Amino acid sequence: MIFDEKKNLNFYRSLGIGERYAKAVDFLMNTDLAALEDGKHEIDGKDVYANVASYTTIPWEEAKYESHEHYTDIQYVIEGSEVMTYAPVHEMEVKTPYNPDKDVTLYENTVPGLQAVVKADQYMIFHPWDAHKPKAADGEPAPIRKVIVKIKED
Repeated sequence: MIFDEKKNLNFYRSLGIGERYAKAVDFLMNTDLAALEDGKHEIDGKDVYANVASYTTIPWEEAKYESHEHYTDIQYVIEGSEVMTYAPVHEMEVKTPYNPDKDVTLYENTVPGLQAVVKADQYMIFHPWDAHKPKAADGEPAPIRKVIVKIKED
């Protein structure tokens, strides 16, 4: 798991972590994210794509832990803020087994995890070994807009 700000996105490209990461970083740095319509935006076919979403955050207790076996998420906040929570997958109790069609496993909400308030122009990166719980309210439920860039892992 990584928590950082837009100004440091280029750092991750310099780590040599792959062409797909570089494409995700280029998209986040060179796209007018506020102008994007909600929905799926192709960057590099199924290897790198973005989902833009607008919603109202929910109480932390109602948000769901999830993980993905084949994709890393970069969850980047465009407007608003939310609490995103991280916990290692091996500490989690499976609630809904892996669904290969959606590339998701859901977990019981029993681990407090590491919680971070993520604001506009900040993001968290969640790898396949990272359970994560987005969508939680920072205080009272409020509107948020974000982009989730999905990076296929080999």
